[in-house]
Amino acid sequence: MTRFKALSRMKEIMTDYYVEAKTTREKPVAWVTSGAPVEFLFAMDVIPIYPENYAAMCAANHQSLELMEAAEAAGFSQDICAYARTDFGADITQGGPVGGLPAPRFLLCSTNICKTVIKWYEVVARKYDVPLFIVDTPFLHHGLTRELIDYTVTQMKHLEAFLAETLGRPFDRERFLEVLQLSNQASTYWMKMLELGRKIPSPFNSLDTFIHLGPIVTLRGTRTCVDYYKLLYEEVAERAARNIPSVPGEKYRLLWDNLPVWFKMRRLGEFFEERKTTLVTTTYANSWGNYAHIYQDGSGDIYEPIAAAYLNVYINYGFEDRIRYLASLIEEFSLTGFVMHSNRSCKPYSVGMYRMQEELTRLTGKPGVVIEADQNDPRAYSDAQVETRLEALIESMEAVS
Repeated sequence: MTRFKALSRMKEIMTDYYVEAKTTREKPVAWVTSGAPVEFLFAMDVIPIYPENYAAMCAANHQSLELMEAAEAAGFSQDICAYARTDFGADITQGGPVGGLPAPRFLLCSTNICKTVIKWYEVVARKYDVPLFIVDTPFLHHGLTRELIDYTVTQMKHLEAFLAETLGRPFDRERFLEVLQLSNQASTYWMKMLELGRKIPSPFNSLDTFIHLGPIVTLRGTRTCVDYYKLLYEEVAERAARNIPSVPGEKYRLLWDNLPVWFKMRRLGEFFEERKTTLVTTTYANSWGNYAHIYQDGSGDIYEPIAAAYLNVYINYGFEDRIRYLASLIEEFSLTGFVMHSNRSCKPYSVGMYRMQEELTRLTGKPGVVIEADQNDPRAYSDAQVETRLEALIESMEAVS
């Protein structure tokens, strides 16, 4: 992975974030899903904690297996999401980085990234005996419609009322507008950085974007987040201007679809670099660019762009729209092929993937491969199987180059 100077600043930011969450007595803590409208929480000075992000940290630090085994010993099935099992295990043992997560005052769950998170958060709500608010974001079978936006706007307004009642104070509308602007700015810098991957050779790879996702997920809507992504964008833009590649001698350019395999980041990075292959763009990292449109100019209905941003997430698309989007990325980023991670944990992201691979190759003429793995569970991963399939993809790209 590319060693950006900004990495040290990101580590400071994330450390400070978790320390504050673990030690604060002044601010309430809420557990939230990665696709939840976090801007509402920052407007009310609530610290959002992301169990999914924490589970990814556990896997990247090679601590997820022992935590999942603790959850399974307590009766949680090995068939449920590895993120959920990792967090259940961390909660049971108070293990993992920073010794587990602080107890939540309430929970905020949005279904735009996964419909089964509802059951995960119901378990947590029962254990901690805290309120749970669910933002139901309908699946976009045929794109955004007025009915879907109106339905979601209604829930955003109900969320405001829930926060006011739960926290015992009026919703801070003025602060909310400031947070929306900050979310917009941070996401804009993030997308501007990702778009630099169009340059040949690419100044970064998608393994970098997976590592640098932390603040845009956890702190979107804060000045700290804006300043960080401005810093990162400027560093990557300088590399692009000076033609400094992420992978020296770049020969092949790939799209990565689905979540990363957190516990194999280093090995996969070395595998691709040895073969002059750059992961240039990814549906997962791109998802946090939607919030560049969450705030317009303060006029009109402020809720509609929020609803549209939280509905218009790749994993919430129908199959036809997903394929069109992937094909557009292949063209825009001058890709030579694509990798689709059939992720055992994430069924909504992985369903239909083999058929999508066939259709995408038919539309674009670019070879692709499906690898079978898991974002967090090393027991569902085989180096030999994955690398054999990736080698076959590289041979296919070489044959058509």
